[in-house]
Amino acid sequence: MSTAKKLSDVAEQPELARDVAALKANAAAWAQSSIEKRIGIISQMRDRLNRVAPEWAAEAATKKQIPQGSPLAGEEWISGPYAVMAAMNHLIETLSEMKDKKFLKKIPLRETVTGQVSAKIVPHSIWDYLLLSGVRADVWMEKGVTAANLATHTASAYDIAPKDRKGVVSLVLGAGNIAAITPLDCFQKIFSEHSVVVLKMNPVNDYLAPYLADFMKPLIDVGALRIVTGGTDVGQYLCNHPDIEEIHITGAETSHDAIVWGVGAEGVANKAAGTPQNPRKITSELGAVCPVIIVPGPWTAADLKFQAAQVATMKLHNSGFNCVACQVMVMPGDWDKAAKFKKTVTDVMANAPTRGLYYPGAKDRLQAFEDNSSNVVKLERVDAEPILLEPETSAEYFKNTEVFAPAMTTHEIAGTDPAQYLRDAVEYCNTELHGTLGANILIHPATIKQIGKKQFEEILADLRYGTIAINAWTGLGFLMPQCPWGAFPGHTLDDVQSGIGFVHNTYMFDKVERCIVWAPFRPFPRNLLSLSMTLLPKPPWLVTNRKQHIIGMLLTRFQYKPSFLKIPRIFLNALLG
Repeated sequence: MSTAKKLSDVAEQPELARDVAALKANAAAWAQSSIEKRIGIISQMRDRLNRVAPEWAAEAATKKQIPQGSPLAGEEWISGPYAVMAAMNHLIETLSEMKDKKFLKKIPLRETVTGQVSAKIVPHSIWDYLLLSGVRADVWMEKGVTAANLATHTASAYDIAPKDRKGVVSLVLGAGNIAAITPLDCFQKIFSEHSVVVLKMNPVNDYLAPYLADFMKPLIDVGALRIVTGGTDVGQYLCNHPDIEEIHITGAETSHDAIVWGVGAEGVANKAAGTPQNPRKITSELGAVCPVIIVPGPWTAADLKFQAAQVATMKLHNSGFNCVACQVMVMPGDWDKAAKFKKTVTDVMANAPTRGLYYPGAKDRLQAFEDNSSNVVKLERVDAEPILLEPETSAEYFKNTEVFAPAMTTHEIAGTDPAQYLRDAVEYCNTELHGTLGANILIHPATIKQIGKKQFEEILADLRYGTIAINAWTGLGFLMPQCPWGAFPGHTLDDVQSGIGFVHNTYMFDKVERCIVWAPFRPFPRNLLSLSMTLLPKPPWLVTNRKQHIIGMLLTRFQYKPSFLKIPRIFLNALLG
């Protein structure tokens, strides 16, 4: 039984060989480069990204079959140039205060009910308070990390003296769905781990290669990055190149296993024997069957409609082609508003702006979903494939298969006590649903008060997901690049599920357990009626936002050059959305 594929087993790739050789020759120099040099490179990339962002967003919208003039084009701004620009801003801040880890002194810490350290990373700046009013993000560290030793477990790669750093050549296998994933994965390797990178674009969105090569040219010029395109032959060659020491993949669990264990009968045998075909260190983000838990409470008709738009966004953002898309809506079966909420969700979905199924295999996956359903509901749409809804999630297929398309199931849990219902829902998600990437909870503030903050946090502690969103979509955690992004720790190569390791994480925490994102239950100005003083209107990432194409552009320009003068126009469009 083979334990490693030889390079001679795959076709020769002279150009790739030269790229890898150039990176290897520069690996030590990059690893030992100064913080000042890195900040300078990021600053140059910010300027270049600002220039290419409009064409990037327009090209992505066209390739994803978003109709001309559709507000959905805003997704390509917000989950593309905006997220990347924000990440570079935060990296500059962290690197600028790396000496003595000064940036940690600005982050409030507390102890959770489990005795873990929690770092409140959002809000952090005046801009967070203004543009993300009411949004909060807390990073829980692994047990064993304390306030006293947090600095030791943060940016530890920078504790190694530059002259002692060893150069590493890493392969990043890019994602084909969300534009920001690929450059952010590269930043993790290049800036947080001192590695040089060969980035292999996914064929689905390799149209982005010219834009990435343009804005990341400063990294290419110093020999820290090469960008290549091609099919599985290119990926296979690079995965098995002797000078590639580490691999990071964002994609499917099947792709990960093919790299680690091999394919076909040999792959099955290797996995059973625990003998990886590929011995390299491999980190990954691989998706999941992600849930949204609806907690019963005193929701008004307006609450039902707003939260239905949240659920619709969790499913329909990027046409459902997200690793963290909601696939199971966990419902309180005895809630007097359950039927009304489900009806509101279907109405919002059916009337949301449409786009085509651009991702390969989507129609086949939708057919498989329908074939496994006993009572599928089709929401017919104009100029788009129907959305598929399955009223019950009992079949193993729905609990273990990431559909990666506009389809969703419902699972009902009995009970009227919110605390016990939530505990039962958490148990269901932990034990029945595949993966641990992201889970969402929609809950009225009065219900949290009824449960009690301490007991609510105890319940959250039991929910084993890398990102948990309260009254928001976990995608918000992706869009705030200071938030660590990845699966809940504990997966292994032979049971990888949602992956191994965290990315983004611009504060460079080494031992992250999870990130919890909070958002207001009601948008501004309706929240004022319940004496909530936050200022966040309808979020621009909602698929129902009529101005997100304008807001996405404005937010990206704001990230490039923040100014109080830019805020009124952003806020006005947010209100009109």
